[in-house]
Amino acid sequence: MKELQKRSDVRAQDQWDLTPVYADLAAYETDFARAKKLIGEFGSLKGTIRDAASYLRFAQIEEETERLISKLFVYGNLKYNEDMTNQAMQTLNQKGRALFTEYGTVSAFAEPEILALPDEVFEEILAAPEVEAYRFHLERKRNLKKHILSNEQEEVMAAFGDVRSASQSAVGIFSNAELSFPDVEDETGKKHLLTNGSYGQLIKSKDRTLRRNAFETLHRTYGATENTLAFLLTTNMKDWIIEARLRHYENSVEKALKPNNIPVAVFYQSIETINDHLDLLHRYVGLKKRILGLDEMHLYDLYVPLAEAGQDRYTFEQGVEMAMQGLKPMGEEYMAAFHAGVENGWIDKYENVGKRSGAYSSGVYDTMPYISLNFDGTMSDVSTFVHEMGHSMHSFYSRGNQPYIYGNYSIFLAEVASTCNEKLLIHHLIGKETDRDKRIALINQELEQVRTTVYRQLMFAEFEKVTHERLEAGEQLNAGDLDQIWLDLNRKFFGEDMVIDEAIKYEWARIPHFYNDFYVYQYATGYAMASSFARTILHEGTQAAQRYIDKFLKAGSSKYPVDVMKDAGVDITTPQPLQDTLKDFSELMDQLEREYGLA
Repeated sequence: MKELQKRSDVRAQDQWDLTPVYADLAAYETDFARAKKLIGEFGSLKGTIRDAASYLRFAQIEEETERLISKLFVYGNLKYNEDMTNQAMQTLNQKGRALFTEYGTVSAFAEPEILALPDEVFEEILAAPEVEAYRFHLERKRNLKKHILSNEQEEVMAAFGDVRSASQSAVGIFSNAELSFPDVEDETGKKHLLTNGSYGQLIKSKDRTLRRNAFETLHRTYGATENTLAFLLTTNMKDWIIEARLRHYENSVEKALKPNNIPVAVFYQSIETINDHLDLLHRYVGLKKRILGLDEMHLYDLYVPLAEAGQDRYTFEQGVEMAMQGLKPMGEEYMAAFHAGVENGWIDKYENVGKRSGAYSSGVYDTMPYISLNFDGTMSDVSTFVHEMGHSMHSFYSRGNQPYIYGNYSIFLAEVASTCNEKLLIHHLIGKETDRDKRIALINQELEQVRTTVYRQLMFAEFEKVTHERLEAGEQLNAGDLDQIWLDLNRKFFGEDMVIDEAIKYEWARIPHFYNDFYVYQYATGYAMASSFARTILHEGTQAAQRYIDKFLKAGSSKYPVDVMKDAGVDITTPQPLQDTLKDFSELMDQLEREYGLA
């Protein structure tokens, strides 16, 4: 049974290097005091925005304050995620969150005040040469004018920031620091450690008894507290719905999409398109059942590799070398920056006691684009590394080529660069592989990527759609209601060849993304857009890669995301990118059938 090491025992070279952010807590506290001072003085700007010069002064002070607060917050958050049982770091994280709430309260006047300016004054500000860099930023604000509340109302909303995020914070602490699972046995009676982190590997085991026990134990452990978790989740949803109404959005979906000028049809169209192609997922379930030789196909059989090669293990260094080879089509400039990030302390590599589960890329304009992994040596872990490096490279290029105001990129585009990296890697690995078992394992991995990133995430999106619509209609949803919605969706998506195990009804309780309303559909749209980019880069070579870097990675939020994509050559307002991805899914199944002589 694998034992997790304590954070204090992790080698320095396996940790991210946060010292460029703050050398020590004394440096953090110095900046914290300066941020408090800036926030305290920020209120004096109220009522001063009258023309281009006064707006520019306001914007410069706003940027200085926000950059400092963001840096403090991300440092506290990263330190906390290293070991969520560390109460001192819990406090540091909470201090950063509280700082954002305090700043939000004192700065709440800004948008209402700017948008209340007479049209002629607003136009004069937009026309001023010294405000050129802020023009698109201001135009975006004006497009949301009807959704901005009065000064007093915005101050109240901001003051409740910490309270309104309490459900998400509580679930994070519970799932990562307090919830524990019994050990699970394999077919020989050997016990295995079950954590949120280790579950991903146990569910892929060739030992069906171990898979089943891990599946049942994990979900039923969440199920034991489902009433509390249902209350926290529906409270979070209601908060989103109430704010949508207060801000005069048509519904909660519009609240999620309109700030980035994304047509709501993109969300509904994605769910409709995937429902029109459920037959392909049903075909995949039946194909996998035949290949595995199972009388019954259960949900815990979905993740098992189809070939022994899927069990190969790799060191982190080997994973880096695989990435460097697979991403060569991106060109020398990209690869040099990629390698420098690996070597210069961007990455926290391995799981330890109390470390946040999963993997993510994080950082702000004035930090490195840090990555947290729980690398365990599987091919999936190598893909996850490449995925998160895609996020970080997107951040690296955006922040390096845009001013602060446009240095980030929208959530809608967040999964494109990461998934494009994965697509390039898997294409390289399949293309060069001569061993049949390893080739099958790679084809299976790519099929699983479509299943989990497109089908699964759009099933999640449909869950959000159904639950939000029912709450918007005035219904009250309890744990049993969420269970039933989840069961019905699983039955519809997986079809008749799948045995829908009852324990799956609790799965909604362990999905942290549901606390970021209407985020998950963007994994699927992002995957579809990334597939289009990867296909073009592979067909056209370095010229296409450079266009992708220049028009997409470097664009940040200097345009609306749909426009950024169109400039780079992909139109996500049509179903075509998603349909093309599902065509690839079908062709991969054709390839798998040929490998097994089933065609």
